[in-house]
Amino acid sequence: MAREHHYKLQLRWTGNRGEGTGGYRSYDRSHEIHVEGKPVIIGSSDPTFMGDPSLHNPEDLLVASLSACHMLWYLHLCSDAGIIVTAYEDGASGAMVEASGGAAQFTSVVLRPRVTIKTGGDIENAKHLHERANELCFIARSVNFPVTHEPEILTEG
Repeated sequence: MAREHHYKLQLRWTGNRGEGTGGYRSYDRSHEIHVEGKPVIIGSSDPTFMGDPSLHNPEDLLVASLSACHMLWYLHLCSDAGIIVTAYEDGASGAMVEASGGAAQFTSVVLRPRVTIKTGGDIENAKHLHERANELCFIARSVNFPVTHEPEILTEG
């Protein structure tokens, strides 16, 4: 039987400089994301769209969600396969195209996981498990653009 999961948060705009949205340049894009029991995420829009470059933007968070989801599935699959991962990092990137009129959409995300496994681990299976992780990742299954991966598998020492 399928189980349904729900995720709830509160988003609050904090960028009113006193005149609201009276003009495109008159308000700040800052906002807070509150999830009960978790630290607040302070965000903005991308600097291209008048945002604060020192804050996370929705685009950053989308790419981060894809990267984290992939990593968590990958670690799970490696654990099940007896592959001992000792380090994992990802240099993920996303491409977004802006069309005329301001509408934009992501066209791709590339994950570049650099994984270190214990010496003697099955390197080929470690590479293959990235494909399976991509198939199982909830976030990757929910987006309408390709999420690819270019893994690098290293062994300790």
